[in-house]
Amino acid sequence: MNGLMMQRQLLISDLLTHAERHHGAQEIVSRRTEGDIHRYTFRDLAARSRRLAAALAELGVEPGTRVATLAWNGYRHLELYYAVSGSGAVLHTLNPRLHADQLEWIVADADDRVLFFDLTFLPLIEELAPRLRGVRHLVLMADREHLPDRPGRLLAYEDLVAAHDDGHRWPEFDESTASSLCYTSGTTGNPKGVLYSHRSTVLHTYAVALPDSVGLSARDTVLPIVPMFHVNAWGLPYAACMVGAKVVFPGPDLDGRSLHELQEAEGVTVSASVPTVWQGQLEHMREHGLTFTTLERAVIGGAACPPAMLRELEETHGVTVVHGWGMTETSPFGTASTLKGKHLDATPDERHTVQGKQGRCVFGMDLEIVDDSGRALPWDGRTAGHLMARGPWVVSRYFGRTDEDPLRDGWFPTGDIATIDADGYMQITDRSKDVIKSGGEWISSIDLENIAMGHPDVSMAACIGARHPKWDERPLLIVVPRPGATMSPADLLALFDGKVAKWWTPDDVVFVDAIPMGATGKMLKAPLRERFGDHLTEARTTPAPPRPGP
Repeated sequence: MNGLMMQRQLLISDLLTHAERHHGAQEIVSRRTEGDIHRYTFRDLAARSRRLAAALAELGVEPGTRVATLAWNGYRHLELYYAVSGSGAVLHTLNPRLHADQLEWIVADADDRVLFFDLTFLPLIEELAPRLRGVRHLVLMADREHLPDRPGRLLAYEDLVAAHDDGHRWPEFDESTASSLCYTSGTTGNPKGVLYSHRSTVLHTYAVALPDSVGLSARDTVLPIVPMFHVNAWGLPYAACMVGAKVVFPGPDLDGRSLHELQEAEGVTVSASVPTVWQGQLEHMREHGLTFTTLERAVIGGAACPPAMLRELEETHGVTVVHGWGMTETSPFGTASTLKGKHLDATPDERHTVQGKQGRCVFGMDLEIVDDSGRALPWDGRTAGHLMARGPWVVSRYFGRTDEDPLRDGWFPTGDIATIDADGYMQITDRSKDVIKSGGEWISSIDLENIAMGHPDVSMAACIGARHPKWDERPLLIVVPRPGATMSPADLLALFDGKVAKWWTPDDVVFVDAIPMGATGKMLKAPLRERFGDHLTEARTTPAPPRPGP
């Protein structure tokens, strides 16, 4: 017997329709590439998105057509989020931090037919245009006045919008229809496309808005600093429409001063970004004696949040940290480190220990850890294994590679090494390719990096496994000092006393001017291993610490 309930497809366009009907006057604020501040409402967003959808149809965009964007976080990019997917086409966000050759390859692999881009990227497009043979239309996301003197095949975004009225009606189609396409960072080999559906996106949006994740509501003002070209800004552009939250977009200005000024001016209550961007804000605030006056929650993901950063945000600025984990293949929301009732009477140190983990699942996402043979491991908070994920917003196949099955017994192998405790809190101890194996035992590079980041003179720290003649690998700490710092290797190594097992202590410290960063703000350890992999065999400065056991 079936239930007697309405059958409604879960479609991205319905998020926008809901925002227009029930939160139409809510404000969207954007710093534009033109240099000014733009303001309008959800009602304006909906009307312009419908006009843009009509323009897309006139350009020959059909259901399933891939439409690429090369743009910062702003209202025009948000209009594309809804106009493209709402029409049944596929929104493909490109990462402008990639090399031109990588972008050329990804555009060809996706078979993009239209490419929208911000004014900032006009030089990049001029370089790429002759190589993008499948792209039929290039659209500058500005008005006609900003087109170059010889526009060639360039179109002006505002001309497209102005040429149509807002009478377009969003089509109805199956919720399993593809909605958007994001490519993995491709640190090894070519990137892989992850093709989201309307159903997966709407379910993911519910998960993002839930109280035990980001916890968005109509009372919030949200600033998605995490780029809209990086896993759909962690789903925040969709969640804001679902709940009717005010949205503030930073545009291209992501330095600490610009972000802090924007947050304060617009009364931001929730902001989301990677640790390196939060670090820039905190450094600016320390330098100028500033604090947050409206910010309530800092969502931190993309890399582990250093404990020192968590403490500074919570104890100095009164901001609750929501530490999370996810990946392109999980849309990306996987877990969030929100507290349970049992933690309300805990000490600050006990709470920070929980919040320092990557967190627990909401309904829809499931995790397990397994050993090398695929056997499930206990949730005791100590036993580390390969992290596996499954759920309705987790990838089942990669785009264009339908003959390849990335799953193992119905689970997606994330490539992370993690523990899970009895309360379900997961903690990443390493990427499988970054874990340090010393004498057959695993050492968590992330734990060592977090300890090093607790030193006041450390700006950034990375830990790699350097080759060792006896133990195969030993941890080597690589540090970017803060300007004017005078610390020594011994000062840093002393930090580890009593915090980790003696044999976990790094063998040496190397000071560098910078640590290479990937296109999504994550540290790249492969170049560090290439550069410093033989450091300990070439010149040992400290003896290897004693090993456990006989």
